[in-house]
Amino acid sequence: MSEPISDPVVQVSKEGAPAPSPLRCIGGSIVAGGIAIVLYRLTSSIAIAFATKPLQTDNFTTQRISAAVRTLIVGLSSLGTGIFALAAFGLFALGIQLLLQRSKEESAPPTDS
Repeated sequence: MSEPISDPVVQVSKEGAPAPSPLRCIGGSIVAGGIAIVLYRLTSSIAIAFATKPLQTDNFTTQRISAAVRTLIVGLSSLGTGIFALAAFGLFALGIQLLLQRSKEESAPPTDS
């Protein structure tokens, strides 16, 4: 069997995945926030493009299908934006929580049993 990793920088959880660290959480939050900003700008440009270019037809069915497709596209883009924004917020909060836990562990006096 292989020996467990003894490097203090990379801690491994029970499942074999790297344990979360404040730096990894904050870095992931920055990446997810950047993706959310890009998706927000994309969503805005899609919505503006749809609003400025109305459909040129008198067919009622075509108008309804077009409205449904446009709503679906803007909705899915908004959903992706929201998911990445919530992930960025959650990762940032987890990083802060890990920092607070680490500071509590360092400030607590060691107990001798």
